[in-house]
Amino acid sequence: MGTNSKTQTMNRLLAFRIAIVASVAIGLASAGCEKKQDAANGAVEPDEKTSISFLISADTAGWIEPCGCTTKQSGGLPRRGTMVKAMRKEKPTVVLDCGGAAAGVSDYHQLKLESIMAGEAAMKLVAHNVGGSEAAFGKVALQQVVDKQIVPLFSTNVCDDAGKPIGEKVQWVSAGGNRIAVLGVMDPKFSGDQLQVLPPKQSILNAMDEFKEKPDAILVLAYLPRPALMELAKALPEVDAIIGGPTGQTISPTRVGAVLVASSTNKGKFLVQLDYDPERSPRFEADVVELDESWADDADQKENLKTYHDRLAGKDFESHLTGVKKSVATLLDSKDQFVGNAKCQTCHVADCQHYTSTKHSVAWETLVNKASHVDPYCQQCHTTGYGSQVGFVSIEKSEALFDVGCESCHGPSARHCEKPAVKTVYDARDQCLQCHDRENSPLFNYELYWPKILHGLEKVAEAKK
Repeated sequence: MGTNSKTQTMNRLLAFRIAIVASVAIGLASAGCEKKQDAANGAVEPDEKTSISFLISADTAGWIEPCGCTTKQSGGLPRRGTMVKAMRKEKPTVVLDCGGAAAGVSDYHQLKLESIMAGEAAMKLVAHNVGGSEAAFGKVALQQVVDKQIVPLFSTNVCDDAGKPIGEKVQWVSAGGNRIAVLGVMDPKFSGDQLQVLPPKQSILNAMDEFKEKPDAILVLAYLPRPALMELAKALPEVDAIIGGPTGQTISPTRVGAVLVASSTNKGKFLVQLDYDPERSPRFEADVVELDESWADDADQKENLKTYHDRLAGKDFESHLTGVKKSVATLLDSKDQFVGNAKCQTCHVADCQHYTSTKHSVAWETLVNKASHVDPYCQQCHTTGYGSQVGFVSIEKSEALFDVGCESCHGPSARHCEKPAVKTVYDARDQCLQCHDRENSPLFNYELYWPKILHGLEKVAEAKK
């Protein structure tokens, strides 16, 4: 670093001044001094500075709860809520999010994003950085989320096409008697309609130049890939900690010079616990915590999930409009139509009887038992032909296509029914991995699973071996 650069850095550090304080005054001291609300727990700030914790999530990607298709799934707001409450019993705890909470931009995904934010609000989240999936909604939809004020959505480097910031540029945290500036940036490669994403480093420096007093610490939430995250840490020795995502894998706490860097990612299954002690050097220490099955479900978050499911039930989103990724039922011919299991049974009696003994035949019932049958994310693998306008469309319109029916594996079979010599359009084995993927069926392998559903000519051939 050259002499001029060092001088600029020193001047910047000396020039820090606190911007408008976001915390609302909730009372006056007996001497007439204003007291501020403690962002970590809602109480009045103590007179002395104390240690505090930050709990930081990232890249939730619509994972409002583990889907439950297999054991040992991690993440979910109910477990996150439990961890927040447990930490607050030990010390003041501030909840933050790096961004990336949505999984798409359809009306369904916007409803889910709002529900995730409602869960965050129940945890008294202080700041939610605009990440890639939030920005993908574009200016109009994103501003609607900001205007609803479910949680403080903010960004230091994202603005609209007129240069107006999305939310505040800086969130000020008052906790444990400490004043901490929280800034949030995302990579310019992520953007959305009528949005500008300014260079992260310069945006942070510009925001810091506007401080009116030196804060106790500066924390950056950075929705950046790993290489960009590390480069940002090298370029900003002025900040104390940078917590990021999406980085593909979590980053265990490490130091780049004096800057502490860590990352939580992958559907919010991991959280960064960042501990701040004003009397310690260095003042920040961190750990990455997995929200595994050892964490119970929080009652407030379960109530939020119920509200989410109730909202979904009222919408009954049609499958081809949800933006949910899987669409098994690609039509190969205009006459390829779904007919339902009842039609198959007229000829394949024994095969259909065998089908009723498999879990595929009760796939819909397992969703109903968990009240998640209204969620398109779950419907995609528990119905027949999800995503096709002639397959499963919605609960109201497609009762005959509940469950993983015959045509989930064999394909739309109208032409086969008219003329049995016409082979069904799918090779059944090719369809398994559409749903039995690493996330939902990590132990899947053909040798163990295929015999459970074996029927028809393949079963005869297997018996002859």
